[in-house]
Amino acid sequence: MKKMLLVAVALMLTIGLAACGSSKENGTNNTGTNEGAQTNNSQGGGGNSGGKELSGSILAVGSTALQPLVDQVSKKFMEENAKVNILVQGGGSGTGLTQVSDGQAQIGNSDIFAEEKFTDDDAPKAKELVDHQVAVVAMATVVNKDITVDSLTKDQLVQIFTGKVTNWKEVGGPDEKITIVNRPASSGTRKTFEKYALGTKTEDLQGAIQEDSSGTVKKLVTETPGAIGYLAFSYLDDSVKTMKYDGVEAKEETVIDGSYPVWAYQHMYTKGEPDAAMKAFLDYMVSDSVQNADVVELGYIPVNKMQVTRDVEGNVTKK
Repeated sequence: MKKMLLVAVALMLTIGLAACGSSKENGTNNTGTNEGAQTNNSQGGGGNSGGKELSGSILAVGSTALQPLVDQVSKKFMEENAKVNILVQGGGSGTGLTQVSDGQAQIGNSDIFAEEKFTDDDAPKAKELVDHQVAVVAMATVVNKDITVDSLTKDQLVQIFTGKVTNWKEVGGPDEKITIVNRPASSGTRKTFEKYALGTKTEDLQGAIQEDSSGTVKKLVTETPGAIGYLAFSYLDDSVKTMKYDGVEAKEETVIDGSYPVWAYQHMYTKGEPDAAMKAFLDYMVSDSVQNADVVELGYIPVNKMQVTRDVEGNVTKK
């Protein structure tokens, strides 16, 4: 029995030593990590980061002024992230902010700060939303091409949009009735125009045309004699006449240096911090590949090119 016990112990020692030797040869360490298994993940152009494939559905609703940019960039993003589906809809800034606040949409596109929409009893809703500024949009007064006036002052615009001036001859133009093509009260474009071009809110006037879509506004101004409206720079073309504001031409350079005042940030709001797919998409929106290409191509202005900043109260400060 003693001999058999000695043989068993010797055999166990032999097996244990062999196992230790094998472990050392393979370079493993039971108490550490295998550095050779680590990978170096980097963020790609479409925002796919962390080595994980992005997935999910995103509904972005709101500003029609921002819609062309978000729509175009979302298509590029989805090409690089096949498992992410992004649907972009208009409806106006007010609708976008309301739907993202209520959880009906993941992103609310807006021409205005959330604090301008949610006031008084609704003010806490604004604090739940996270602001992502992706571009600057500038807006110009546009008229039917038959109108001979080239520039309107702030006071003349106020007189027209409050119904005190109803014929173009009263501001140096032809003897023709003025037809206003306005936006609904929920429109961020209207709020921006009223705040920075008129300096006052206006009432809906009898006989004025009201239309939510920027594309339709342009069509109506083009086809309606004596018509006046306002559009984001991204919608301007030769089908309408763009007016100067107090003699200042509506163009990118005058917006950037602060001499042309009718502009606003383009916001993409989320309720709380965005999830991985939304964050990647929002990061992509402000990437150089989008800001220096899509943003400029579609008539917006990159945020980092602005020489001035503006807060929610409308105060402009030189950078």
